[in-house]
Amino acid sequence: MDLLRRGASLLTPTPSPSPTPARKDTPPKTSDDFSKAPSPEKLFHQTTASSDGEECLHDCSSCTIKYPARFDVDQEDEVYGNVDGWATHALVATGKTDWVRDVADEEGSVMEAVEKGGLVPENGKLKLSASNIPVPDEYHSHEKGAQPTTVLLLPAFQVIEHVTPVLAPALIKHIISKAPTTTTPLVQQPAPPTSFPPTEGQELEGQLQTHPSPHAAIILLCSQRTRDARCGQSAPLIRRELERHLRPLGLYRDMHDERPGGVGIYFISHVGGHKYSANMIVYRRRDFDWYKRSDGEKAEGGKTEGGEYDEGAAQGIWLARVRPEDCENIVRYTVLQGKVVKAERQLRGGFDRERGLISW
Repeated sequence: MDLLRRGASLLTPTPSPSPTPARKDTPPKTSDDFSKAPSPEKLFHQTTASSDGEECLHDCSSCTIKYPARFDVDQEDEVYGNVDGWATHALVATGKTDWVRDVADEEGSVMEAVEKGGLVPENGKLKLSASNIPVPDEYHSHEKGAQPTTVLLLPAFQVIEHVTPVLAPALIKHIISKAPTTTTPLVQQPAPPTSFPPTEGQELEGQLQTHPSPHAAIILLCSQRTRDARCGQSAPLIRRELERHLRPLGLYRDMHDERPGGVGIYFISHVGGHKYSANMIVYRRRDFDWYKRSDGEKAEGGKTEGGEYDEGAAQGIWLARVRPEDCENIVRYTVLQGKVVKAERQLRGGFDRERGLISW
């Protein structure tokens, strides 16, 4: 049954309950407590007809979007665990949907400065992506190599503004290295800095400013046609279908919509495994109404009135072989509930910071 015909109210997300506070005599979970999930069904909860209804067994019946006739992907490989792990993921705003083959080769870019600057984060491996996030207006008034742009850092759900190539070391040292990672437990932490002085010994115009991303979930789609035509073909089609299912729920957010909550959809550069297109990574908070909650008080942005830390994404779910007809159930179960519908053929890996599980 087409869920949209049943009314958007049936798809309205129910926020996850607030986690039960740990007993005082229970040691807090640490990154050492994270374990590798040996199989897809161990990493994330799977949908079942008995608990989720018959809809989870059926692809969208109202989907009219189709891939090109020659859109062939590998259907034989086992995709689970076939990814390199990462601690943090930085999306650099470029305003483009396609890039040079290796985005770190884009001369004068923040990607080049981060990848080739010789400084690595102290908290683990950084996954670097170019994205179609719009560049700020000031980007166009500066010469190449000095253009300030925006970086979205995950799983922290943190936006960093006014990032230039010369500030890349400061970005890595003062923000990325101090940010929560894919193996940071969901416990209370000190809030990261919102600003800091420019790099020592240099007089640089402006400062890096940070603020929480307003989104409840973020969906990333590889769109890099220069690496594989299927990525350039699939990303716009998948986005259109996702938008069709998110809009009736009031959850769709376009590039300039800063309302708290909702879902942002971004195109990113090559993530690996284009023969399994379309690749999709879903970062999601465990509470879609996190911005409203602080012991009953309304929160502002991602930081509550009481100074509560924005914990960021609880899960990162990497799916492969996504087709337009999958999008309805991906919205209903994966984005809203953190469950996977077709784990055996689509789940490549990911992390769950609440359950202490990773796939690498």
